[in-house]
Amino acid sequence: MAKKTQKKSVAFFERNSWYHRTKVMDENGTVKYGKKGGFSSQEEAEESYHKYEKEFNTQLRKQQLSCKENREIMFKDYLIYWFEEVFSKRIETTTRMVAAYAVYDLILPNIDFDIKMRFVSVEYLDGLLERVSKVCVSAGNKSREILNIAMKEAVIEGYISVNPVPETKTYRRKKPNIVILSKERIRVLLQAASKDNWYLEILLGLFCGLRKGEIYGLKFSDFDTEHHTVKISRQIVANPVIREGSKIEEYSLRERDPKTPNSFRTLRVPDVIMDELEKRRSLVDMYKEKMQEDFCDNGYISCQSNGKVHSLSAMNIALRKLCVRNSLPPVSVHGLRHMFATILVEQGVSLAKISGLLGHSSVNTTFEYYCDVMDEKERIIAFMNDTFTL
Repeated sequence: MAKKTQKKSVAFFERNSWYHRTKVMDENGTVKYGKKGGFSSQEEAEESYHKYEKEFNTQLRKQQLSCKENREIMFKDYLIYWFEEVFSKRIETTTRMVAAYAVYDLILPNIDFDIKMRFVSVEYLDGLLERVSKVCVSAGNKSREILNIAMKEAVIEGYISVNPVPETKTYRRKKPNIVILSKERIRVLLQAASKDNWYLEILLGLFCGLRKGEIYGLKFSDFDTEHHTVKISRQIVANPVIREGSKIEEYSLRERDPKTPNSFRTLRVPDVIMDELEKRRSLVDMYKEKMQEDFCDNGYISCQSNGKVHSLSAMNIALRKLCVRNSLPPVSVHGLRHMFATILVEQGVSLAKISGLLGHSSVNTTFEYYCDVMDEKERIIAFMNDTFTL
């Protein structure tokens, strides 16, 4: 006797298995209808149906955007199409993760009413961004940035004639909370760090202004011991696998190029870092001898006892504990980078030079982060001498 399904189910039972209806779109836009069976349960059939339905809707959207009159395209349809089929094809996974959150979790849910692309105005977008900006401090700025890219490319593709985003209200980026330690507190931090496993990494952040991912990505071969320089040519970043929308299904780490083209750089290194580098080399050699074939040798200067890279949160956790134990204000890895830049600003080093040392994409980025620092009356005594002593 055949099993009965619920009335609202997309699955049905016949010929001793579960089935569901299918819709498939040909390249010429023709929709073919059919059914697919062989499922052992109603749940399996329903899961398959939703996969087919999602693929059909994606193909339908692509067909509509390529074949319909450009002026009839809906705003939401364009944003999804642009993000999935255009923008996502040319960006890194981590950038996609942030952009996906802006599109799927900030922008789309805050569209009160969908309209055709040709009716998207400054007023419409101002209302949208106002709602988005209430989600979190950075929401307005990041969403406006994403919308500007999308609408700029909509002009190029002929969907609209003018990009309205530049005329919308601007939203400032959240300013970094820069913790600047006095010379005495810097000495306390370094004295404590010198007895810690993260001493070399802390020195690289404070004396070279490196990003956390750049520190993790450094290899012994990047250092020139004769000229006391280090070459920044890679970073370690998160590699989340996003299957649908902004949901992360898998999470791992991987190597990639530095953040911007200007982030490829060679920096001079203080003696104290070169000394600590040799100590780290001896420690890693000890790991290799102990682990033998179980040691994962990628040449990293910062690694676990098995040779694998640390988790992205490990250094911040260690640094925070170090500060707490020594009654210091909490400083993050990026805080060390900000401290490096701020001290250079207060020493009168040009923004162009600081921008190059930090690997910023432009001097404007450096100015945005540190313009407030330039107005501070309190100056911090220079501590980055040719030689460093505790």
